[in-house]
Amino acid sequence: MAIYAIGDIQGCFDELKELLDKIQFDPNKDQIWLTGDLVNRGPKSLETLRFIRDLGDSAVTVLGNHDLHLLAVAHGVSRTKHHDTFIDVIEAPDRDELLEWLRHRPLLHVQDGFHLIHAGLPRQWSAEEAIQYAREAETMLQGTNFKEFLWHMYGNHPSFWDESLTGWDRIRFITNCFTRMRYSTQEGELNFTEKGKPGSQPEGLMPWFSVPNRLSRPVKILFGHWSTLGYSNEENSYCLDTGCLWGGQLTALKLGANCTQITIDSHRINPFTSVRD
Repeated sequence: MAIYAIGDIQGCFDELKELLDKIQFDPNKDQIWLTGDLVNRGPKSLETLRFIRDLGDSAVTVLGNHDLHLLAVAHGVSRTKHHDTFIDVIEAPDRDELLEWLRHRPLLHVQDGFHLIHAGLPRQWSAEEAIQYAREAETMLQGTNFKEFLWHMYGNHPSFWDESLTGWDRIRFITNCFTRMRYSTQEGELNFTEKGKPGSQPEGLMPWFSVPNRLSRPVKILFGHWSTLGYSNEENSYCLDTGCLWGGQLTALKLGANCTQITIDSHRINPFTSVRD
């Protein structure tokens, strides 16, 4: 069996199918892992969700910020933003089944020595603690009172981890790490406003994976979310978001002792001039 990790799709369904053809993906024996943000900004969120859902155990996906945003809008917690393109999902006859499936996706998937997430991990968490904290947030999102989770997930604070955090402050910090973070201070304080490539950030900030003494450094981490960073293999972490939505590429990484990168070019011309998120 071959396992391929694939970066953010964001509704770029045609490129996904082309990439799967290129790697000769066989759902009867292979598996794809997706870094989240299946939907939004691209043209075919509905087709993407249906396709991934229907692959069953042959596809594993974690949740990204755009996936959570879709859930919030669909359940009346948030309004659509100017560039949102997931109305096809909300108006679909099978929307309830798709949203229920999406709501039960994890924030973290661990298998064969790899940790799959959407965004990042803070300096203070070990790999084992990250599993525990992901399950805390997933339990809230997958429970009967999940709308409370959606109401409380928005916001940039707290920005520093403390084990004594409780309630929605704790859940919000955990969710922000897995779905939104890019930069951190050396001490581990998160920054959610800087979205550019490394080198563009203010002094005192660094990519989360480069922070000294990061406790999760011993494990291999696969992540997306950071299209301005692009493909990266640093500090035992792999960024797989290569900006397909923005006219870049869609990337797959064949996992193994020596990981192999495979890409296809986007069919799109950069559709937006706004800051990427």
